[in-house]
Amino acid sequence: MSEALQVAFLGGGNMARALIQGMLRQGMDAAQFQVGEPDAAQRQALHRDLGVRTTPDNAVAIAGVQLVVLAVKPQLLHSVLEPLRSALQGPRPILLSIVAGVRLTDLARVCPGVPVVRCMPNRAALVGAGITALYAPNDLDSTQRALAERVMTAAGVTVWVGKESDLDIVTALSGSGPAYFFLLAEQMAAAARELGLEATTAERLARETLRGAGALLSGAETLAEQRVAVTSKGGTTAAALGVLAERGFAGTIAAAVAAASRRSEQLAQQFGNDFPGAGAAAPATH
Repeated sequence: MSEALQVAFLGGGNMARALIQGMLRQGMDAAQFQVGEPDAAQRQALHRDLGVRTTPDNAVAIAGVQLVVLAVKPQLLHSVLEPLRSALQGPRPILLSIVAGVRLTDLARVCPGVPVVRCMPNRAALVGAGITALYAPNDLDSTQRALAERVMTAAGVTVWVGKESDLDIVTALSGSGPAYFFLLAEQMAAAARELGLEATTAERLARETLRGAGALLSGAETLAEQRVAVTSKGGTTAAALGVLAERGFAGTIAAAVAAASRRSEQLAQQFGNDFPGAGAAAPATH
């Protein structure tokens, strides 16, 4: 990434802050960032804590930048982008959208011809341990893709998906996924309390077990190999896994992930229908 690169964030919330912090750790300078944020307290905090330039005027924020990160709530996106329509036309920056459920066709109605990368980070990005899936149409070149990827690697690791619809599955797997693990750990702690373990101890053991299990995954073994490694024949883990299998654990997880994926698709469709300009032919740029 060039030292001259200028990046604008539209929206200065937690995810924007996490990405900026990550890029600062990677060696970028605070002067390379501009943040458009309407809330004065947010602007002050970002400038104070990170040293970045902030402004309530989004047109000022995007002036002269090569990449714009869209980090606003979906329902605010049109009102944020519509006033910038002409400013985004030339020279055209890359738009990197981390806005859930807003598809390329929706963005193309407001920003025709502007190169867009969509991505789906997860909550662990807030602590630099996220996993982000990215999607870009075929007409984005390798340099543009590399810029988008570099931004998101500031918050963790990245993967590219081949179809925009894959992001609904990603949402169900890694986007919602932390909640599945938290629920499992919560229920493990509750079961230990029922068996007589003190509540604080049970919670700590569940938390640290979850943390340690994640750390083990840094090795080369597959998920299945990791599971086998901790499961001795006829032992305690095998007894527990046997109960989970008998009670349909695999089917329950499959149904849960499928439900989340369907809901992601439904929400995107609903937002697309409600998005200003829906029903109009989107420019065929992607």
